[in-house]
Formats: sequence, structure tokens, C-alpha cells
Amino acid sequence: MATEAGDDPTFETIDWEEVSAGQRSMGRRTWAFVSLLAALALVFSYDYFVIGTNDPILGAWNPTRLDWLFGASVLVAVFYLLVPLARNRRLTRLYWNRLRTNRLAIASLGFVLLFVLVGLFAPVLIDLLEAIGVTTGQTRYGIAPYQPPYGTSISTGLAPLCAGEVANGLCRGTYHHPLGTTTGGQDVLAQLLVGTRIALHVALITATLLVPIATLVGTTAAYFGGRVDSLLMRYVDLQQVIPAFFVYLIVQFIYGGSVFLLVLVFGLLNWGGVTRLVRSDALEEVESGYVKAAESAGRGRLRIVRRHLLPNVSSTVLTAVTLQIPTLLIIETTVSYLNLGARTQTTWGLLIAGGFTENTFPSQWWIAAFPVLALILTTVSFSVLGDALRDALDPRGEQ
Repeated sequence: MATEAGDDPTFETIDWEEVSAGQRSMGRRTWAFVSLLAALALVFSYDYFVIGTNDPILGAWNPTRLDWLFGASVLVAVFYLLVPLARNRRLTRLYWNRLRTNRLAIASLGFVLLFVLVGLFAPVLIDLLEAIGVTTGQTRYGIAPYQPPYGTSISTGLAPLCAGEVANGLCRGTYHHPLGTTTGGQDVLAQLLVGTRIALHVALITATLLVPIATLVGTTAAYFGGRVDSLLMRYVDLQQVIPAFFVYLIVQFIYGGSVFLLVLVFGLLNWGGVTRLVRSDALEEVESGYVKAAESAGRGRLRIVRRHLLPNVSSTVLTAVTLQIPTLLIIETTVSYLNLGARTQTTWGLLIAGGFTENTFPSQWWIAAFPVLALILTTVSFSVLGDALRDALDPRGEQ
């Protein structure tokens, strides 16, 4: 039986048949997620223990440990972010109606989606560009170094091997290298796409690691209180005394720098701030009527945390993580810029470092300018979107 809400947006129509169906659907979703995650783990085990890390698993495809973690993170994002948004259309439409009134937030959302799509399909985009003659070599020596972006020019003294037109002692940029080339003869656009993929790996994997830990610790501390709360919060205080960045510096000195190591350190040790936000929000929920009703009905504590508190702090977690991603991207870029990360993987930080050397800047300004621009636009977009989500997901916004 359904109760009618009328025109009052404070109340919503409840259909118990839909609720039961939704519970069964959630069970199917969890089953599907666990099945796919187990299949991914089996393929990883086959690749790691049978084939070996140095041999391709299929054709020329040789995924790294970071790629496997990224695959698991994509599964988490699909099943626990996109699927709930698609299922709960009324609530999604409500959030969208609030968000779309902020034009700057919509522009930021568009750029974030572009960042995600480019990061996901960067290898496909690079192959497509090469197929149409972009990012490929145009001289008999391969890709010429020091080529300026399309529409600009540079002295032939700085670019003696020119892939474009030469006029009046100037080498003009060509559409084959729309963003120019580096000092090592690498196409900047192709390198920027690879760096975007690494940045997406850092953002998504780190978020996937820290969200479950921060949410579980924050809600558990808020609900159980007492000694449990004190013990967990003291550990959070202790963890925040030593920043994850310093831990990474020590660990990379022992094992060597890598993006894989970076995401593990920050994903496992950088959740303290998010935990405090979740705990603060969960403390309010603990005193609400529906939690008291569940306790009166004899529900177990763990069940109350899992079924009642966790879903109601999800908006806080999403907002906090969205606002933390810019910091993660800046840290990753800084680590790469200081040559403390993986030198075999092209990141925005390595591109910026290569563009700011004594021999290239400012004459070859484009080498550093485009990755810096990509970093600025990405971090600002996530920051603006996080602020907008904080307003859009606030339940008090209905008032």
C-alpha cells in the first residue's frame, strides 16, 4: 500500500512493494559486484603467478599492478556510485535540479567528466590520433624535438629539424603535433593523455581505498561512542601527526618511487580528515528517530550501522573525497616533479619538470604550459564541484 505525498516535497511516496524489490535488487547488485571482483582477482592471480609480470597476458597487453587496482576501483565506482544514481531516479533528479542552477558547477562537472573519459580511453585516443597522422613522426628521423604548437613558431636555431613549414628563419608548428614536442622528440599531446590516465588512476584508486576505511571508522566511532570512540579518534590523531607524504618519502627511499606505492600510502594513511567529517555527521544521525526506532525494534548494532548510518553519511563522504582529490593530484605532481616518483611513467609532474629546465624555459614554453594548464583546470574543477555538491546534497536544501 502506498501513502500519498501530495504536493509537499517534505514527504515522499512509499510503496512497500518497491522497497522489497529494492532490497532484492541490492542483493543482486552485491552478488554481481563480488562475482566480477572475484573474476578480476582470478585473472590477476593467473597473470601474476602463472604468466609472470613481464609477459603480456593477451596480445601486447601487459597490465601492471596499478592497472589491476584501477580495474577494481572502476567496479566499485560503477556498482556503488553509478548504479545507485540510476536506480534512485527521484533523488538523482532532485540533486540535479539543485546543481544545475550553478553554471560554474555544471562547467566543472563537464570538465571532470572529460577528465574521466580521457583517462579511461587514453590508449584508444592515442592509437586513433596516430591512425589519422597526429602525434606521429613527420621526418625521416622520427618525431622532431622542439616543435612548437600548431599556429605558433620558433627560431630554426632552436629547432633545426623542423616538421612544419620553414619561413623567414622560423619553424612553424604543424597539425601533426598540435601541442608541440618535447626535447626528447615526444609528442606533448600524447604525453599529456598518458599523464591524464595516471592522474585518474591516482584519484580513483586512492578514493576507493580511503572511502571504506574512513566511513567505517567514522560511523563506528559515532554509534558505539565511549571507549570505542576514544580509541578510534586517538588513532586518527596519531595518524595525522605523521603526514602520509613523509611516510611516502621514507618508503620510496627503501623500495623506490612508484605511482602504485603512492596510491597505497595515501589511500591507507590519508583518511583521517574524512573520518572526522563522517563521525560528526553520524553523531547527528545517531540521535535521530529512525535509529532509536531500529534500536527499539531489537536490531543489532552492526546492522544499524550498516543499514541506517552508512547510507545517510554517503553524501558527506562523496563531498569530502571530491574536495580531497585536488590535493592528491597536486601531491602526485609534486612527487613526480621532484623525481621522487616513477621515472618510467609519464606524469604531469615529469612533463612540467622537463619543461622548466634551464635549456627549455621559456623558449620552449609549451612543454610545461599544457600540463600546468591541465593540472589547474582539473584541480579547480574538482574543488568547485565539491563545494557545489556539498550544497546540493545537503538535506536542509529542501527547506
